[in-house]
Amino acid sequence: MKFAASLLTLVSLIAGASAHMALLYPTPRGGYGTKQYNGRVHTWIGHKDSKWNQRFPCGGYAPGPVTQMKAGQTINVRFLASTMSDKQIKTQPNPTSSGKQFSQARHGGGTCEFSLSYDGGKSFRRIGRYTKTCPDAYYVWPVKIPNNVTSCKKKNQCLFVWTWTANILPQYYQNCADIYLEGLDKGGVLPRNGIEIVDFKGYKTGVKGDGINHKSAGGPSKTEIKENKDGKYAKN
Repeated sequence: MKFAASLLTLVSLIAGASAHMALLYPTPRGGYGTKQYNGRVHTWIGHKDSKWNQRFPCGGYAPGPVTQMKAGQTINVRFLASTMSDKQIKTQPNPTSSGKQFSQARHGGGTCEFSLSYDGGKSFRRIGRYTKTCPDAYYVWPVKIPNNVTSCKKKNQCLFVWTWTANILPQYYQNCADIYLEGLDKGGVLPRNGIEIVDFKGYKTGVKGDGINHKSAGGPSKTEIKENKDGKYAKN
């Protein structure tokens, strides 16, 4: 009985560590398909187990594959749920009936912010933001790179960053994708606003959400899609 109980506890811990959400595209450090992928990329900042300590910034992972980006480009962000099949990961799944959806551990949605870092995660400049229904792996989430942003071409220093403050659980997530950003070499500017960095021990609660734990909530609203494509959250 002791062995069975211990095994059940272990299985529960593994499931809990791997059932959360992560950035799928652009490919983040420690993300699906990278050499460092260990399933813990889904977990919140501050999570610890026998194999990994999810640290700030970027989870503590080493630099990964580089995604090419340009000023003015709209990035169609995608998310990863651990229960997605390989086929679903390769091709964005379409919304379906609630009875046939994979579990996403969305924790009631919450606030997702997207930012650029030019110093390897020491500072962040916000370029996009979605509230309430974010994240959701059944949808793409458009985020525009500002038209007048400065180029970033330094190895291991240029990042596209996703952060998420969950609604139901006081948890904070962050994934970072290495990028090569072609912008303005002269006269370029950076957005003036940073991102919200929540206490990793989980003291902050009360962000907007949809209250839906494991199923799709309908994706981003048309209003927020327009705001992010128009660069509303990337003011200089």
